[in-house]
Amino acid sequence: MLLASAASAFASTSPNITITAPAPDSTVGTPFHLNAAAAPCSSEPVAAMGYSIDYGATTVIHAASIVAQVVSPTGAHLLHVKSWGNRGAVCVTDIPLKVTTAPSVLLTNIAVSAPANDASVTTPFSLIASGVQCSSQPVAAMGYSIDNSSNTTVVHGVSVNAQVASPTGTHTLHVKAWGTRGASCDTNLTVYVSAPPATVSGPTIPSNAIVVKSIQNLADWRASFDTATGSNGASTGAMSLVASPALSGSARMFVTTWSNYGGECYSSRVGVDPTSENFVYDTWIYLASPTAGIANIELDLNQVIANGHTIIFGFQCDGWSRTWDYTENAGSPSSPNDRWLHSTQSCNPQSWTPNAWHHVQIAYARDSSGNVNYKSVWLDGVEQDLNVTVNSDFALGWGQTLVTNFQIDGMTSNPHAATAYTDNFTLYLW
Repeated sequence: MLLASAASAFASTSPNITITAPAPDSTVGTPFHLNAAAAPCSSEPVAAMGYSIDYGATTVIHAASIVAQVVSPTGAHLLHVKSWGNRGAVCVTDIPLKVTTAPSVLLTNIAVSAPANDASVTTPFSLIASGVQCSSQPVAAMGYSIDNSSNTTVVHGVSVNAQVASPTGTHTLHVKAWGTRGASCDTNLTVYVSAPPATVSGPTIPSNAIVVKSIQNLADWRASFDTATGSNGASTGAMSLVASPALSGSARMFVTTWSNYGGECYSSRVGVDPTSENFVYDTWIYLASPTAGIANIELDLNQVIANGHTIIFGFQCDGWSRTWDYTENAGSPSSPNDRWLHSTQSCNPQSWTPNAWHHVQIAYARDSSGNVNYKSVWLDGVEQDLNVTVNSDFALGWGQTLVTNFQIDGMTSNPHAATAYTDNFTLYLW
């Protein structure tokens, strides 16, 4: 949960929006810097934010935070900072400002979309920035450098979208712009850079395997409350593609809000394959701090095979039992009894380092009778052997499909929220 800063404590409407700049009743130039973030709005995950001046047009940003340069007329004005929930809730915080522009003040409009200031990133990280004016001159080129390096990368245009390689540690990222008549502008951000996680080992993938890459970027992702997490539970989910934090430059963000231990299932159809019998579910997962409310991280695959039955490969990191779990059908295909079983291998989401990428690889196979052999799971390159076989054959009447699931279950009865990301989401099948 985001805590209100001293600056936003005087905001008139919504405690769900934190504004770190500008401060209420401050005197600013134009354009001025706006830095804001939103927690769930009326218990709904944030789908977008925006801002407007007085009764003017609203600029909308499809994210849960804003870093922008805001152009305003001079004089006394009211800055409206807004957020919208994924089911239509609206939250607004109003900031009174006095906007001045002395004759000698020169206009500079440089906006950095990613990374955010004070962001934790891995190298290389995504830089997305754009410029309109530099010291009242139209922007002719942009660039960037790290710390005091004399090596500046220059892009001839009004925007930059690049992967920036950096040493690990705390660094200053200089985002630069040059005007058409030689003016130079510099926006500085602090970034905390770590090395990308290294994979020590992993499952063996045959050369003839079918590979479905970048599943996190598919357009048909859907979110739904998992009724199996309890009839009294509830959850909502919001998703978006983000450039930071990301390993590939495009990660999928999942913002889950729940009450009474509810769980939110996110699913995407990756195609049709009724014949493959061997699978590796491979993804990188990033849990944003705080993670104390996360009970389970569920990673599933559903395959409809040639006879029309559905094979459910259910797998999760269980924070209650602190084990890797898998599902079986303890009944029959036509009268199923889907239940979780605990393995002998340990896993607990609470022990995962927050604000860092973790690599999960799950290897399993099936036979023609719907028996599933869970072979091994690798967490950050460390193999944990399972070697258990259960039946997981369900006559659900589904059409031909192959569906991946990613799910977050809550560990609290009171309303709570958590943010997770997936990247380099890949499925291997043969």
